[in-house]
Amino acid sequence: MSKEKSGAAAEPVKMGSKLKLARNDNQSRRFRLVMLVLGCFLVTMTYLVASKPQGLVRSSFGFGTSMPTPLSGDDVLNGDENGRHSTASGGEDPQNSRASAESNDEKERSLQGEKNAIVVDSTSQEVARTHELTEEGEQIHTLERKSSCDLSDERVDICELYGDVRIPGNSSSVLFMESSNNTEHKEAWRVRPYPRKGDETCLREVRELTIRATSEAPRCTVHHNVSAIVFSVSGYTGNIFHDFSDLLVPLFVTARQFDGEVQFVVTDFRRWWINKYRLALRRLSKYPVMDFDGDEEVHCFKQVIVGLRAHQEFQIDPARAPNGYTLIDFTRFIRSTYSLQRETVNNIEDLAARKPRLLIIARKRTRAFTNIGEIVAMAEGLGYEVAVDEANVSSDMAQFARIVNSCDVMMGVHGAGLTNLVFLPPNATIIQIVPWGGLEWMSMLDFGYPAMAMGLKYLQYSITIEESTLTEQYPRDHRVFTDPMSFHGSEFKVVRSTFMKTQNVKLDVNRFKSVLWEALENMIQ
Repeated sequence: MSKEKSGAAAEPVKMGSKLKLARNDNQSRRFRLVMLVLGCFLVTMTYLVASKPQGLVRSSFGFGTSMPTPLSGDDVLNGDENGRHSTASGGEDPQNSRASAESNDEKERSLQGEKNAIVVDSTSQEVARTHELTEEGEQIHTLERKSSCDLSDERVDICELYGDVRIPGNSSSVLFMESSNNTEHKEAWRVRPYPRKGDETCLREVRELTIRATSEAPRCTVHHNVSAIVFSVSGYTGNIFHDFSDLLVPLFVTARQFDGEVQFVVTDFRRWWINKYRLALRRLSKYPVMDFDGDEEVHCFKQVIVGLRAHQEFQIDPARAPNGYTLIDFTRFIRSTYSLQRETVNNIEDLAARKPRLLIIARKRTRAFTNIGEIVAMAEGLGYEVAVDEANVSSDMAQFARIVNSCDVMMGVHGAGLTNLVFLPPNATIIQIVPWGGLEWMSMLDFGYPAMAMGLKYLQYSITIEESTLTEQYPRDHRVFTDPMSFHGSEFKVVRSTFMKTQNVKLDVNRFKSVLWEALENMIQ
């Protein structure tokens, strides 16, 4: 009886021991299995992080984007030169998301062995991430898609667009592509890309462009790997002062930073203007000028600037210019463009073999010299070699630039012809003769301040009443003579018609002689 009880009591003990041993054994096996799975997971993650970090974003672990990737903005970035993957809606079929991701993975794997290869991954936010494969590993560059227009400047409106920008030829639109998922109001700006803001007379024939953010646009037919600058050559072109002040100087400020890797897109295309300044345009851009109005392609760029950066009249503000450009940089660029030899004015001691050269810019219609013969004779009497000329629209710019560059002194009545001072060598002297009528402020603004900013010596000579042909039109007690500044309170066209269009100059050579002496003294200094 006691044995049976003790045997019955021992059985539960043995059973409990077996269960305990079995449980411990199962826990050990489960622990080893968990550790094995965890180890495999860590190895896999280490491989992904080291070799394919972008694969994590598209993995099925819940870190991917919930919005579809817009294809309309990707064809340029991904090098789709035919634009075949561009869609009107800019969206992607969700059913094709996994196939698209797998395709992208295959493309990335094919590039693993290539050096300096570029792969672009466009995200749902308006950001493109560029992955560059190098020997040092993968470098990631971020290209933010953005558009902005500055309409606050008093001289010019300018827009800068980055991302997928499309310019349909023979249109009035510049389109900035956004994701179709962006339900916010699509922005639009209207810009006349010529830097004479507020001058309705000037802008009347300048085509207005609409810069618009959109998710729908014509498919790209031509892709460009360089930036674009869009501007008009209408306005006051044909007047050499405005050619430089309104276009060439602003174009230098806007385009020089690209070192030729920029495409000019011109509205209001004027072939004669492009031909006249072809040397300067070729130095600023390595590519043929594109006629916006006469082109039928859809051109796609990653960066587009609509309008030109323009500061004060015929000036460059280094604080606002890329790379701190100045007018000295501009004139150096111009002299190089036209292969001008003289980079400085010779000291008078070096002029033993030749006379100092004086160029007289002689206007023919208004503000003309009526006694040019006397002026030439007086200057020659002082020891100058004198040349008389006037540049006009049909002049050969290169030839005239060489004439100006060969001179030590240039003089002329206030007017567009004085713009040729850009060709003078540094330290040369420019003499501006101011007609009667309180025009000193305008003369300084147009040529005085720019001349000094170019490193030139500047002299200004204001004529007296006796030197003006206005005495043949008005009595001496007329307010034209007694109060000329009263005209300046009216519109500028009144000042222009009174003192500029109908006035010529009979220079008092005895009074003016001291000015030419001072120019000679500049060479001594």
